[in-house]
Amino acid sequence: MLNVVLVAPEIPQNTGNIARTCAATGSVLHLIKPLGFDISASAVKRAGLDYWHLVDVRVYESLADFFEKNEVRQMRLFSTKAPRSYAEADYCDGCYLFFGRETKGLPEDFLDAHDESCVRIPMREEARSLNLSNSVAVGVFEALRQLDFPHLKDYGKMKDAAQ
Repeated sequence: MLNVVLVAPEIPQNTGNIARTCAATGSVLHLIKPLGFDISASAVKRAGLDYWHLVDVRVYESLADFFEKNEVRQMRLFSTKAPRSYAEADYCDGCYLFFGRETKGLPEDFLDAHDESCVRIPMREEARSLNLSNSVAVGVFEALRQLDFPHLKDYGKMKDAAQ
């Protein structure tokens, strides 16, 4: 199992896409307030997010509240400022993948306090960053690849090529 942690996400569509990634992979979604949107049952239903029942969503008042309620053995903090690539890091079962708000990323003091856990997604120098939901998907699937995709469907059904 993986844990996706969004610190102060601002855009509901991104969080909806991330929730879908969590639903498909069995990852837990942790949301750290403040949130830039409403995640009440009625708001989720209005948005047509019919897969939310497949996601274990946990909401926290702050990063301090999150760390009080979770025992974090391993974490990876995704930041465009990190010195090493996400592909150079190892990921264990239960790893927490942290992502910051769309406009500012993770708090600087948080990054500085955990610099050994910081990773980045390589991209062109001229590009500022990937979309948050794309970044989460990259991180989640790299971690799952390293863990050999535990508990996920490992087959497909293609039509017979001879037909």
